[in-house]
Amino acid sequence: MKTRRDFLRTAGLTTAGFLGLRALVNNPLAAALAESAAGGAPALGFGPLVRDAAGYLDLPAGFSYVKFSERGQEMDDGLLVPGMHDGMAAFPGPEGRVLLVRNHENESAWVDYSPYGKDQSRLGKVDKSRIYDLGQGVLPNLGGTTTLVYDPASRRLERHYLSLAGTVRNCAGGVTPWGTWVTCEEMNAEPEPHAEKVHGFNFEVRPSTEIGLVEPVALKAMGRFRHEAICVHPASGAVYETEDIGDGLLYRFLPTTPGKLADGGRLQALVLRDKFGADTRNWDASTFPVGKPLAVKWVDLDEVESPRHDLRLRGFGAGAALFARGEGAWWGEDAAWFAMTNGGPARLGQIFRYRPSEYEGTAREDEAPGTIELFVEPNNSELVSNCDNLCVAPWGDLVLCEDTKGVCRVVGVTPKGEFYVIASNTRGGRELAGACFSPDGSTLFVNVQNPGYTLAITGPWPRGRA
Repeated sequence: MKTRRDFLRTAGLTTAGFLGLRALVNNPLAAALAESAAGGAPALGFGPLVRDAAGYLDLPAGFSYVKFSERGQEMDDGLLVPGMHDGMAAFPGPEGRVLLVRNHENESAWVDYSPYGKDQSRLGKVDKSRIYDLGQGVLPNLGGTTTLVYDPASRRLERHYLSLAGTVRNCAGGVTPWGTWVTCEEMNAEPEPHAEKVHGFNFEVRPSTEIGLVEPVALKAMGRFRHEAICVHPASGAVYETEDIGDGLLYRFLPTTPGKLADGGRLQALVLRDKFGADTRNWDASTFPVGKPLAVKWVDLDEVESPRHDLRLRGFGAGAALFARGEGAWWGEDAAWFAMTNGGPARLGQIFRYRPSEYEGTAREDEAPGTIELFVEPNNSELVSNCDNLCVAPWGDLVLCEDTKGVCRVVGVTPKGEFYVIASNTRGGRELAGACFSPDGSTLFVNVQNPGYTLAITGPWPRGRA
């Protein structure tokens, strides 16, 4: 009997348009392949996956990868590569280099993943005033970011170093139009051992080739909750934030000064105009429609630093819609995209699209409200299982990272809602994260969270498609 991975390697792709997902929900893969065999639409994607002799990542023919910055390696600042590689973004660097800013979803108890060594003996190599939470001098919070300098021409890592320190569970985040990375703390309900400060905030990191820690400024006005990811509406400067919990909300932050998040602003939650306290999760039944844009409004939130960890509960009480574990967020050409990791009756995930108002964040917003749409809800693990981080490819498709106990894949989704497989891990339980393309579109970067390393994938990527 073929395993799921063997079958997908032979088939090369899975596909089903979102308008036909309901009809094909019992066996969408078989229906799509039957359509192709009958002379229907040509196969999507890049062809069947080829088994990787090295045992790391299966890719289509013509594609290859390099692996670098593995957990525990010594970096150029004398520290060790932390574990739990997660969200990431790529920025243009000097002389064609790419600057990667990468999250590490570490908890303080995981000393094996510490950049300072298991015994913290390398802690003296950093400026302690730049560590957000020193853990009373006993055990610093071990989350944060690393910055990597990569040369796509030689396919070689030139430098990597710790760039944000003393935070916790830095899961995902997002790029800004002004060229920075906002990294997000996905706090636990209980504080870290020996923690000196409150956690659950966002921090901003500016990419640089120069080794050193950024000043850790908690962006408290953006709210305290189980942060996952952000993306920014370039025209208005509005920042959309996801919350990784089963009864989470979708937030919007309106900065006082667009582009200067530390100046403060207003935090709001998304409300469906025609339904108070809507439930988008479809856990019990598929009652929230697929492919139907629905008008929204945004409700102001108070006590956003949420000392009782009840921000989402108060927001729901004010009419905000519920979402199922909001994770990846990315701004596309004209919309924001969000992954809800365990939405849908099968709890295999959903993708939402938000189109802002032409008056986003202003008093005229009611004249032309923004809309939220459940773009796809496959409910079939052959299509996708528990999408986590995502990005928009240079040719306009979505690129999803799976986070499942099975074999995790990188999956593409077309603007029509058709699925195809781009890459696959060779072993189960190795979460994929941080998918992002180099500024020139030549390289797809992706992280394998555990045991912890980064991959740079090159091949015949499309450079543009409607």
